[in-house]
Amino acid sequence: MWVFSASGCRWLGAGGSLAVAVGGYAAGTLPVLGGGPLWQPRGSALTVAGAVLAYLGLTLLVAAWWRYGVLLARGLRDGVLTTLACWTAPLLLAPPLHSADVYSYIAQGGMVLSGHDVYGAGPSVLGPGDPGAEAAASVGGNWTDTPAPYGPAFLLLAAAVVKATGGAIVPSVLGLRLVALAALALIVWAVRGLGGGEGGLWLAALNPLLLVHVVGGMHNDGLMIGLMLGGVLLATRGRWVLGSVLVGLAMMVKSPAAVALLFIGVMIARGGGVRGLLKGLVLPGAVAGAVAAGASVLAGTGFGWLRTQGVAGAIHTPLSLTSDLGLGLGVLLTGEPDPVRGVFQKLGLVVALVAVAGLAWRAYRGRIDPVLGLGLSLVALVVLSPMVQPWYLLWGTVVVAAVAWRSRVGQVLAVLSAALVYETQPSGHTPWYGFVLAGVVLGLGLLWARREPRGSDPVKGAAPVGAGR
Repeated sequence: MWVFSASGCRWLGAGGSLAVAVGGYAAGTLPVLGGGPLWQPRGSALTVAGAVLAYLGLTLLVAAWWRYGVLLARGLRDGVLTTLACWTAPLLLAPPLHSADVYSYIAQGGMVLSGHDVYGAGPSVLGPGDPGAEAAASVGGNWTDTPAPYGPAFLLLAAAVVKATGGAIVPSVLGLRLVALAALALIVWAVRGLGGGEGGLWLAALNPLLLVHVVGGMHNDGLMIGLMLGGVLLATRGRWVLGSVLVGLAMMVKSPAAVALLFIGVMIARGGGVRGLLKGLVLPGAVAGAVAAGASVLAGTGFGWLRTQGVAGAIHTPLSLTSDLGLGLGVLLTGEPDPVRGVFQKLGLVVALVAVAGLAWRAYRGRIDPVLGLGLSLVALVVLSPMVQPWYLLWGTVVVAAVAWRSRVGQVLAVLSAALVYETQPSGHTPWYGFVLAGVVLGLGLLWARREPRGSDPVKGAAPVGAGR
């Protein structure tokens, strides 16, 4: 049938993306103030209808993406970038989708312009005349008084957008969507450069989880991933200094990008003996550290980002396994869940660091591709993190896509991506039925992956990619 062809998938996905965008005008994460005639809350009946339309569109997008991936796995050669353009275009003028984080970005950019300490206070300090004040009114309750956990490079970028738009909601959101598109372009460039090909782009860039949360929701995770993976690409080509600079910039968006420095160090160290090992352990971090210091000074925000990296851990998210386990045991055993949760969160991070170190050692010994080791490390970090959002899965998924999209690991990450798009409503809330839908998709996807494996597991043996010098 036509709908099962590559062309059919392209237009089915475009229709799904359009339905997501149109539904978002009624059920998206609409601003409290400054949305104008189009971006404003509607009546309850229209909101429900918009949510149903958005969920239907999301399902069409996921179905088209999955079928398209099957065709690519079977050897189809198609214009993946054309498909990406068709699926992205409907989202460009949509209101924020599935998250209110973009309003925090705008408010924090306004705080920088107004001279407020973004690492000492939250968006609530903005007064009526400050740029970004309208956005502050739409910041989610948990984040209104929370200092920024982001690096100064991103805050400078947000401040530039707010300065250019005067802090008006709609232009500011669209300005940050342009940043998200630049991040998407970086991801495409890096995945192609690392040899991911059309299949890698399918898992990385066409992924509905990325389209919905990076293009639709404008999460700065996309920019972090694009800069980080671009730095890794340069390192594989022997340009590790410039690669470390890009990773340093990625760290100044969000700190998890620092994991990439370890694997760039592995690329440098292999085959170089003790001298190479010392060079790999020290120099990438030194370069990225200089970038971080320079960004902190130039931004005028200081080094406060060093003390705000743990603020998100205080906010419970149901996807954090360590937080859930700690809270559950705390209630059962002591009646005071918070101390037990804190212990489990710390234990989870320790286990994650051990896993990262183990993967780096295997990469150094030539038993695993360093790029794949980075991707798996980021997945481990997310799984064991004290605070997990659906789009965090993209940290490792995009990296794995560049080198191992056909593998069992890539297949499982694809299933998880398809499931997690259902976890949040277009409004950004997390209803119970979102978890039910995610569970159904997860079960069906894992059953399919078991019956139709795409390739061998590269963790058990792969030709490593290295910087060479």
